[in-house]
Amino acid sequence: MEPDGIGELKLPLLHTSEAATAPVRTVTFQLSDVKCSSCVNSVEAVVGSLNGVKSVAVSPLDGRAAIKFDPKLVTVKQIKGKTSDALGKLTQLVPDKAFLVEIDTEGNIITETEIDTQLIQKNDIIKIVPGAKIPVDGIVIKGQSYANESMITGEARPVDKSPGDKVISGTINENGCLLVNATHVGSDTTLSQIVQLVEAAQLAKAPVQKLADHISRVFVPIVVVVALITWLGWFIPGEAGIFPEHWIPTAMDAFELALQFAISVLVVACPCALGLATPTAVMVASGMGASQGVLIKGGNALEKAHKVKVVVFDKTGTLTVGKPEVVSAVLFSEFSMEELCDMTIAVEASSEHPIAKAVVVHAKRLRQKFGSSTDEVPDVNDFEVHMGAGVSGKVGDRKVVVGNKRLMHACNIPVGSKVEKYISENENLARTCILVSIDGKIAGAFCVTDPVKPEARRVVSFLHSMGISSIIVTGDNRATAIAIANEVGIDEVFAETDPVGKANKVKDLQMKGMTVAMVGDGINDSPALVAADVGMAIGAGTDIAIEAADIVLVKSSLEDVITAIDLSRKTMSRIRLNYIWALGYNILGMLIAAGVLYPFAGIRLPPWLAGACMAASSLSVVSSSLLLQFYKKPLHIESF
Repeated sequence: MEPDGIGELKLPLLHTSEAATAPVRTVTFQLSDVKCSSCVNSVEAVVGSLNGVKSVAVSPLDGRAAIKFDPKLVTVKQIKGKTSDALGKLTQLVPDKAFLVEIDTEGNIITETEIDTQLIQKNDIIKIVPGAKIPVDGIVIKGQSYANESMITGEARPVDKSPGDKVISGTINENGCLLVNATHVGSDTTLSQIVQLVEAAQLAKAPVQKLADHISRVFVPIVVVVALITWLGWFIPGEAGIFPEHWIPTAMDAFELALQFAISVLVVACPCALGLATPTAVMVASGMGASQGVLIKGGNALEKAHKVKVVVFDKTGTLTVGKPEVVSAVLFSEFSMEELCDMTIAVEASSEHPIAKAVVVHAKRLRQKFGSSTDEVPDVNDFEVHMGAGVSGKVGDRKVVVGNKRLMHACNIPVGSKVEKYISENENLARTCILVSIDGKIAGAFCVTDPVKPEARRVVSFLHSMGISSIIVTGDNRATAIAIANEVGIDEVFAETDPVGKANKVKDLQMKGMTVAMVGDGINDSPALVAADVGMAIGAGTDIAIEAADIVLVKSSLEDVITAIDLSRKTMSRIRLNYIWALGYNILGMLIAAGVLYPFAGIRLPPWLAGACMAASSLSVVSSSLLLQFYKKPLHIESF
């Protein structure tokens, strides 16, 4: 496969039938640039999961894929599309290139070669530069850095990586340079397994049976029977002279009169309105949802959302903003706030850690607030990074240390009871305390957290008022998850849960008879998004999460979770009203067309008028569905 694009999938070279009536056929595709075992395994796994595919054999030597399938269950077009998807997703989720190195016995690099990611083999040594995606699962053998693993684990804070630590494919190396020994490559990586899990779950989803299909299946034969009875009911008495002759119009006989009544019944009872009841409402509702920032992928999602009784929320990037932010700063000594900010900015400005960047931004704002007119940053000397703890350096003639309590103890800096109390209080709120020491004395501290989205609490409260309970399922640590749950008003929390565990939790809730909606944004949420009855992806989330979801919240606002469910409820109510109206209209029309009123009031519905009434029925259902265009978001949400 070409690293800079999706391997080209050419038209079938051979498409033969083993016998005219044989249930199994064979098709052969030419897949360009499939050279590695990971591509072969991915194509075989994904295409083989299609219902109706009997076997898949891909040769990396000539790039041919021989696929045996049952044409009654799957088409060549579906197989071709699935093959393209399998190749495309893998190439998009991993970096195109990687640096393969050779090292000597002391760990020094001897040679360095840029290669295609697909060519990486197990036990290869890969160099990961700062800011690069990690192409394979592996173990760090040299170097120190931080990795952003939020898309896999849900943990918002970067994770310290040093020799002996594991790294995950698809995650991002934040700052330092790492040498990694590849342990899992291609389809064996964590990322590829998640993709395959999503593929399998999507294929397992059965289409929802439409109510109109069931009604039409019964309704049409009934109409035919009623038309036949109508013809017999008018023809036999007419021929037998049971009803008066003046009931038969001039230039007609009993046969023609009976035939007109029967034809009118067939025409007026045409189930067009029943067929339009669902698709017109879904079409209008989908358009309204899009205009409100809620993209609904088809009628199945819209139909299921109104039944939702439990909403499962991911934490990082869903209930929270997804990036560190300073929420408070305090002083613990005679130093001024401006002086604290100057010393902090000088040292932290040289750090690449996301928390350090958040502290610098906040410190600069504070400096301006306290009247500083200069943006000049003091020079720092003897700058040193203490991995997983903080940084230190000399600003002028002052020794400045910025980091956690562990770093302060390591530098023999006393931490007083007042500081300990501040740290303890904030840790209970799932906040990180960054202490600042100047000349061996703690001058102040910054409190950093991943802030909760401002609308989160009111959304959870409103869901509760709708009779819908909320749950947090996150890969983050339990203390942080509980603190966030308390802040937004959620009672049930499942923390430190991996992607498969999230999907299993959704299935457990479904086994209890609950209709479950899952709201998430990361790759680690995608299996749960697919497993849920309704998956809702945050618009700012990853591509694979958006693809796995049934509904996309384009504005990334949690209020749109309520919009989606409320719109679904309104739509289903409109669909039910359409069915009732269409059925009632048809039944009433059939009675009139059958001549029930003719003996008493002389009212007869000729076929041409029956056709007009049938069209009016369809028009009324369409007009009813168009009323959804006046849908507004729930007033309770707008009033906050």
